[in-house]
Amino acid sequence: MATAPGNQMMEGGPPPLPGTDMTGICFRDQLWLNSLPLDRNLVFDYFALSPFYDWTCNNEQLRMRSVHPLDLSQLSKMTGTEYMLSEVMEPHLFVIRKQKRDSPDKVTPMLAYYVLDGSIYQAPQLCNVFAARIGRALYYIQKAFTTAASKLEKIGYAASVDSENETALVGSKTAKETIDIKEVKRVDHILASLQRKLPPAPPPPPFPEGYVPPPTAEAEKGTETQEAAETQAPTADPIIDQGPAKRMKF
Repeated sequence: MATAPGNQMMEGGPPPLPGTDMTGICFRDQLWLNSLPLDRNLVFDYFALSPFYDWTCNNEQLRMRSVHPLDLSQLSKMTGTEYMLSEVMEPHLFVIRKQKRDSPDKVTPMLAYYVLDGSIYQAPQLCNVFAARIGRALYYIQKAFTTAASKLEKIGYAASVDSENETALVGSKTAKETIDIKEVKRVDHILASLQRKLPPAPPPPPFPEGYVPPPTAEAEKGTETQEAAETQAPTADPIIDQGPAKRMKF
């Protein structure tokens, strides 16, 4: 039985066409593996059970004639599609190559299959491997450029917003200062016009009879100065204040 991607089981169908891409299929027959060993003599019979096997190949003709299907002496005499066992690491790895034989010395490789621990896979072609690796690298490169571009766009937008905010803040501050000066002048003008229109303030009402206002600090200071001047004795003039002049008698 063959296992497709997603662990779906497939029943054996018609033989696949040569060159068909079957890299997404894995074949494994656990009943066969439990009953027979997997070695270089029986691996081709195990491979012939898989959907990768082309029943029109020269190896099948040898099997029908009861000849070992991997007998190179017989295959070299034939032309057409054939399978060859190219690499062997018993019992874990077997590499089978599908090729087209035009003459005993001229063969053209077509596809490769490998049996890994009883599971058969089709090896991808080299061009497909390169295409997949390049596509994956381009995907990550494009993703990196997209991320970098988005970050740079955010940084540029933030810088432009900051500059616009600073410009707006400076403009609003200047406008606010201008408006404040105008308001001050307008209020001064209104107060001056109201002062001209209003009559002068009336004098304060007189104190009631017998009320003595409390002395203020200036009044107390003036009283103390006056008392000090009155208590101070006048200074006697040494020339004027000497009494009558005394005359000598002859």
